[in-house]
Amino acid sequence: MSVLRLLLFPFSWLYGATLWVRHALYDSGLQASVRPSRPSIVIGNLALGGTGKTPMLELVLRLLDDTMPLATLSRGYGRKGSHIHEVSEQDTADAVGDEPLQIKGKFPFVHVFVGADRVKCIEAIQQQLPEMKAVLLDDAFQHRRLNGSLNVLLTTFQKPWCDDHLLPAGRLRDLPSRSRSAQVVVVTKCSTLPDGSEREHWHARLGLRADQELFFSGIEYEEPKRLVGDGHEWPGLAQDNCLLFTGIADPAPLLEHTRRIFKNVDHVAFPDHHPFSKADLAMLAGRYATFAPGPKLLITTEKDAMRLRSVIKGSPLENLPVGVIGMRAVILNEPGRFATLIRDHVATYPAHR
Repeated sequence: MSVLRLLLFPFSWLYGATLWVRHALYDSGLQASVRPSRPSIVIGNLALGGTGKTPMLELVLRLLDDTMPLATLSRGYGRKGSHIHEVSEQDTADAVGDEPLQIKGKFPFVHVFVGADRVKCIEAIQQQLPEMKAVLLDDAFQHRRLNGSLNVLLTTFQKPWCDDHLLPAGRLRDLPSRSRSAQVVVVTKCSTLPDGSEREHWHARLGLRADQELFFSGIEYEEPKRLVGDGHEWPGLAQDNCLLFTGIADPAPLLEHTRRIFKNVDHVAFPDHHPFSKADLAMLAGRYATFAPGPKLLITTEKDAMRLRSVIKGSPLENLPVGVIGMRAVILNEPGRFATLIRDHVATYPAHR
């Protein structure tokens, strides 16, 4: 353990004490929480970013594709303003955030909303969509004023909450004990499915109750598609070099994937949700020109593409081959059981609670 981390532990203890008091106020009823009248599926985590919340939300949307109308709600990280707004495909990432814009593009028939106050936003959504079957909330596990009807809590295979520490010594933004408020826990970014005994070990090391469902998920990547133009895939990728650029919390799985499909990969990492500037694009164009000879592509993520589209026109990247690799979360153990839990929760939820 580093000296810096040891020096930060007192601040983590102070932060933990503050969290404990806050949760105690809600758990005791001294602070009120609100349960919406319609199913509210919260997809969250205990750590800072990078656990795969958006791919999991998309997976749940696919499982409910015959249950309409549906709505999603998130804060819209990085957007200008905190008011409630329904996202359209004509919006920009600056206005609504990159992830909500991505969801709207992939699920055009879903009502995608952004807003800071989740309780007020859901009230407004229910008034606007009285026939709404369910609302999916991205990253609302810490929003204690909202008492979601189903909490799906994520943690990564590489860094589960049991091996982490509270901020600032670690990356946990909430107490590990809060995991007991989740009905479903998913260990994400698994390369393979752990065997039965290892899955039982995971259940114990995460400190889960017997009635908490534990699933493991992996990532499936799509073939690269053009960012602009007809969106078709490129042939002959095995012969090409790839300049990967990312502005996501955990690019490691994608970097590993690109190294499997391209013979040579260079990577430029930006911070999570990074707003691309003209200088950034000029730097990428210069890096592209020199990093490798022969056929080559620029590759980025779906989330980064949302922020890139509004600034690429007229930039040095406009006429270069820029592609996007999409991804899907897949449940590795008992996917039918996971689907049934989600669908039954929505189908059997009482009209009022």
